[in-house]
Amino acid sequence: MTAPYEERCDAYDGVRAAIAYISERYLDQPDIDTIARAVGEHPAILTRKFRAFAGLTPKAFLQAVTLDKAKMLLEHGEPVLDAALDTGLSGPGRLHDLFVTHHAMPPGAYRAKGAGLQIDYGFHPSPFGTALVMETEHGLVGLAFCDPGQETETFEDMAGRWPNAHYVSTPEKTALTARRIFDPTHWQADTPLRITLIGTDFEVQVWETLLSIPLGGITTYGKLADSIGRHKASRAVGAAVGKNPISFVVPCHRAVGSTGALTGYHWGLTRKRAMLGWEAASIGKVKPEAQTELFE
Repeated sequence: MTAPYEERCDAYDGVRAAIAYISERYLDQPDIDTIARAVGEHPAILTRKFRAFAGLTPKAFLQAVTLDKAKMLLEHGEPVLDAALDTGLSGPGRLHDLFVTHHAMPPGAYRAKGAGLQIDYGFHPSPFGTALVMETEHGLVGLAFCDPGQETETFEDMAGRWPNAHYVSTPEKTALTARRIFDPTHWQADTPLRITLIGTDFEVQVWETLLSIPLGGITTYGKLADSIGRHKASRAVGAAVGKNPISFVVPCHRAVGSTGALTGYHWGLTRKRAMLGWEAASIGKVKPEAQTELFE
């Protein structure tokens, strides 16, 4: 049984080192004793922490995030990797992540670097470490992650994207948004999470395309480029993915390299793999009425 939301938020720090080890050694398929020994933890305790984080044992988590299947599909010329994490955890339908509704700020707002905007922000626990939630009256505009002691650095990173905005610390306000993002029981079709995309026209186009990648799926930068009619722009697409200001909700963590490698992630490769594993564990745990087909 999956642990409650609060326990899953608290569990990430306890399994972070193990996820990092799995990220480096997943091709070796290490057993629980090997993983536990590598991170200085007792196997039973590590297993309990993993269950709190992802509802899975470490071995099952390892299987859920292994990209061997993705690589095999690529080697055989499979054009779409939407269901490459084929771990037996996915349900019959695809899930529309968080029931997101989005719109883009007019180009002038991007050029003005946030001038005239009030951005409320707060730091909150999440299944992937501390999350920085940033929102305006129009909806969520920023979501970032940090480890203990990195809060100031993370805020400056995000605020630097819109240096002319007015920032107000209102954690009591952003706490509700944080819960709606990270607690699947709060994903409701009739009350979609509103997000606002602030970027260049090209960046917004890439971010909107990322929103079409279903929970538990991955795709490549090349495929993203093809989908927006920019067949030779994989690098530019990769750069736009890297600038995504609303991590996790706009699922840039689901974009991988042409070989199936996870490649980089602004908030850390360990966190990227943790997100993929957490999502794999979450599939099927959302209410059946929340399922919807994303593609014909």
